Order: sequence, then C-alpha cells, then structure tokens
Amino acid sequence: MDLSYDFSTLWHHVLEQLSYTPGEPLMFSSGLFWVLAIVFLPLYGMLKSRRTQMMLFVIAFSLFFSYKSSGWYFLLLVATSLIDWWVARRIHASSVPATRKGLLWLSLVLSAGTLLAFKYTNFALANLSALVQSNFQPLDIVLPIGISFYTFRTISYVVDVYKGKLQPTDSYLEYLFFLSFFPCLVAGPIVRASEFMPQLRANKRPDAQMIYGGLWLFMIGVLKKAVVADYIAQYVNIAYGNPTGYSGVELLMAIVGYTMQIYCDFSGYSDMAIGLGSVMGYDLGVNFDLPYRSRSVTEFWRRWHMSLSFWLRDYVYISMGGNRRGKVRQYVNLMTTMLVGGLWHGAAWTFVFWGAGHGLALCVHKALLPSLKKIPDSWPVKFLSWLTTFVVVSLLWVFFRADSFTTAWQVISGTFSRFDPAYFPVFASVRSTWCIMMAVAFAAHFVPKRIVADLRQMFIDSFWIFKLLLFIVVVQLVVHFAAADVQPFIYAQF
Repeated sequence: MDLSYDFSTLWHHVLEQLSYTPGEPLMFSSGLFWVLAIVFLPLYGMLKSRRTQMMLFVIAFSLFFSYKSSGWYFLLLVATSLIDWWVARRIHASSVPATRKGLLWLSLVLSAGTLLAFKYTNFALANLSALVQSNFQPLDIVLPIGISFYTFRTISYVVDVYKGKLQPTDSYLEYLFFLSFFPCLVAGPIVRASEFMPQLRANKRPDAQMIYGGLWLFMIGVLKKAVVADYIAQYVNIAYGNPTGYSGVELLMAIVGYTMQIYCDFSGYSDMAIGLGSVMGYDLGVNFDLPYRSRSVTEFWRRWHMSLSFWLRDYVYISMGGNRRGKVRQYVNLMTTMLVGGLWHGAAWTFVFWGAGHGLALCVHKALLPSLKKIPDSWPVKFLSWLTTFVVVSLLWVFFRADSFTTAWQVISGTFSRFDPAYFPVFASVRSTWCIMMAVAFAAHFVPKRIVADLRQMFIDSFWIFKLLLFIVVVQLVVHFAAADVQPFIYAQF
C-alpha cells in the first residue's frame, strides 16, 4: 500500500472541504461546522484567560467562517471594520460639528453604499431596463453572506459614537472581534457594540449555567431548523412551485406551513447563534419571543426578529421623528420604516410589498388603538385579536415567499377559489407526518415560558450522561428527517 498517496489524497480532501464553495455557506447545522467546533471550543477554552491571544484566535476563525461562506469577499468585512473603527475615533476626538457630521456621512455612505451596490444594483438596473424596454442581463454580482447584518451593526456603532451614547474603542482588535464574531455573522442577531463590548472587556469565563444553557439552546435551534423547518419546507416548496396544481386546502396548508417554516428556520438559527455565544461566555440577548402568540401586528414586531425590529425603531423610525410630530407624520414614519425593512430583506418588489403591508397594518392598529382599548379584554376578544393578527401575518408571508406577484396571487386566490373542507382528512392522511410536525411546532409555541425554563434548568442540572444521550437523540432526529441536501438558512440570503 502506498501510504504517501493515501495521505496526499486525504490532505487534498481536507483542503477541498475547507475551501470556499459557491452556494454552500458554512452553516451551524452542517457536519463540517460540528467537526470544526470540536476543535475550536477546547482551544478557545484554553486561550480564554489570555485575552489578546483569544481575540486573535476567534478573529481568525471568524474570518475563515466568512471566507468559507463568501470567498474573498470576507475582505469587505475587514475593510469595513477598519474604516468605521477609524471614523468613530475621529468623530469622538473632534469637537467641530461640521467635521463630526462629515465623518458620520462618510461612514454611512461607504457602509450603506457597499450594501446597496452588492444587493440592489441588479434590482435597479432591471427596473430601469423595464422602463426603457431594453434587454437586460443581470450582472454577475455575488452577495457576500451576512453583509446586511454586519452593515447594520457597524452603522449602529458609528451613529451611537456620534450621538455620544458610546465611547469608541481604541483597540482595532476589539472592534474586528465585535464585527466579525462568527455566531452573529451569517444571519444575526444584530448585537450592538454597547451590549457586546463590555462583555468582551470583562472576558469572564462562562459558568455551568451559560455553557449548558447554551448547549440546550443550540440543540433546540438544531431541532427547529434541521428537523422541523427543513421537513416542512419540502412540501411548501412543491406547492409554491406549482400553485395552480393544488386545491385550496393544500395551498392553505402551504401558507400556514411557510409561516411556521420561516419561524423555525430563523429562530432556530438565532437559537444556535445565541447558544454558541453563551457557551463562549457572551450573552447575545433574545431575538424571538414567541411571535405567533401576538394579538396585534405591533406586538408581533416586538417579538419577531427583535434585534432588527429595535434597530429599525432606533435608527430609522425615531431618527425621522417617531411619534413626536403628529399622527400623520407618525404614519409616514411607520410606513417608511417598514418599507426600509422590506427592502432590506431582499431586492424585489414582493419584499417591498411585504414591508408596506406590515407598515399599513401598524398604521391601522395605531389608528384604532383608542377604540380597541375600550373593548373588554375577554377570552373571545383575545382569541379574535390573535386570529386576526395570525391571518394578516400569514398572508403577508406569501409575498415574502413567492418569487413573483403572479405566484403570490395564484397561491392566495387558489386558496379561496378552490377551497373544499372535504380535502382536510385526505391531506392529513397523505401527509400525516407533516401534519404531526406542524401540530407539535404550534403546540410548542404556546407552552408556558415557566415550563420551558424548568426544562432548561433540568438539563443544566442533569448528569453528563443524560446530556450526551439527549444530544445523540437530537443528532439521530436530524439524520432521520434530513432532506437530500443541507438546506441553507432562509435569512442567510439577506
């Protein structure tokens, strides 16, 4: 046997796995990441007390994570961090208003301009081409993974320094660590420097609560994403791929299915990211707070993707005046904020419509709020409020999921025009596992928080053998329900 040949082949395979592959970002639910984590976490633990070495190690891993997901575009992240770190320090050092404002706009133009160039160039050119009726061919532009998220994080940092809410860091390593921190890199949460930097400087070792609580949250996230969301997605993708070929009941199930899919997909990713952060000793906050229990669209946006919702509130809505300039201006600010939120999610008019729909729903709720407060808060009223909110949110998700207005209209119109309740038993029989998965996901959404907290604490306090067995069960469930390929996180494309 030629051992040198075998070693060479193995080494080539390893390098191939560690190299950038277009369309295959490194994800927390992938086997490769789990292998890397087994190597990374012990080394991180050994370096934790040596802060500078720890930061260099984590930065190196985070930049590799970015490279594996976006190729050499990870250098954009490095360039952005270097520019905004320098700009923030210059803003803080200057006492000249014009200079400070000029530096702020320099940072905003460079950060937002880079995002706009990569994300919206083809969208703008396609619409311009449609106006002049030319034959437009999209440019070959690759959207760097996570650019929307780290752009919002760096913007909040510079703006907070400009407003005097945050002292800029003198250490570039600290800022690069913050901006490139790999648990938050691909799809958030959009953690702010004011929340993260003090933890980095304290550099406390995680205790058992943080480590095992983080592991618990990571496993919950894996179940949500790799089991529930990916399994539900298989039917949803089929239905949305040919909406005219399905009955109203089947399309209704696709609508409700995607409503649960996107929640489990994105909140699952957030759980994994926050769990990893906790294992490493960082509190990354809460990004989802059971949003489908909301009884108004206003409440929904206080519970859904909270780091983005609060970012839009603080840096768009309040910056435009919020509710301080009268009702009409408040409605304009709400609509503008949600249009920005919609366009942030994707360069398509369907996303703009989705944002506008939520903006309109928020305005209607604000306008009706004085009258709604007079209605007794009985159980029928609570249920009706919840049902109305869930229907509005679910219907708007159709435009988020559909690849065009035509597809969205076919899904919605087909649901009502071809609806026959007699199909429910047939659907439940043919797709029994899918229905059970949906029922379990909805039921879990309404489990009291006290019970969830108790289960988490039981896991933290349990013997290591129980933790290991539970982890093995999670892995087996992932393997059992796995689709042919590992499904990318929905929000990774944003």
